[in-house]
Amino acid sequence: MLPSPCYVFSDTHLGATSKETERNLLGFLKHLNGTAGSLVINGDLFEFWFEWRSVVPRGSFRVLAALADLSERGMPVLWVAGNHDCWGGDVLRRDVGVTYHVGPWHGQLAGWKSLVEHGDGLREVEDRKYRRLRAVLRHPASIWAFRHLLHPDFGSRLAAGSSHASRTYQARDGGRGLRGVALSALAADPALDLLIYGHSHVAALERAPGGGVYANAGSWMTRPTYLRIDQTRIALMEWSGSAEGECLDAVDRRTEEALAES
Repeated sequence: MLPSPCYVFSDTHLGATSKETERNLLGFLKHLNGTAGSLVINGDLFEFWFEWRSVVPRGSFRVLAALADLSERGMPVLWVAGNHDCWGGDVLRRDVGVTYHVGPWHGQLAGWKSLVEHGDGLREVEDRKYRRLRAVLRHPASIWAFRHLLHPDFGSRLAAGSSHASRTYQARDGGRGLRGVALSALAADPALDLLIYGHSHVAALERAPGGGVYANAGSWMTRPTYLRIDQTRIALMEWSGSAEGECLDAVDRRTEEALAES
């Protein structure tokens, strides 16, 4: 279980964003020290992440140091891999101290039975070609070749050039496809309280017809939004540089559910 209050953000794409975006994120992470019970990064923290034997991408150290500080102070930090940072390993787990997880994560977020997944490849028709490409990129043979046959400088440039669309990316369907996947998943599992996706860069917070909640923290790259989850409430927030931030929307836990948890 990740303790309350749990904060969730996603899709920062550091390396393809401005220094101001990074400064805002660092201020937010500093604010969490002593405020948050836990933190979830729902994928694509970096525009590109890869771990060679003794090298990692250069532009990552300040944010990784801030995450390591939170971890060393005893805060659980869960990092669910996205499509841009799915090649993590010992640096994130051992050196930074986060729980780095590839694929859907099931567990308790501040008392809510939750599923957290980045969301890439989930749309049945639109993502069919991407799922085939993803299978190749994540294959152990491809990872071995990238690590052993390419110099890190060249490999980083190659990856940055192939992912340039992230600078302006937003789901062409306005997030409707991923929302549909989420509502179907919640309908199929009535016991699920909360389902969180990222990837679409479209912030969302709504209660599904069956009672579960679909949430998307949006893209910190374009607007510094995040989720704050406690035992009774899920809030979609925007970081304002100080204090807690501005509440954009909120969903309260149903009274009978809150009483059952108490």
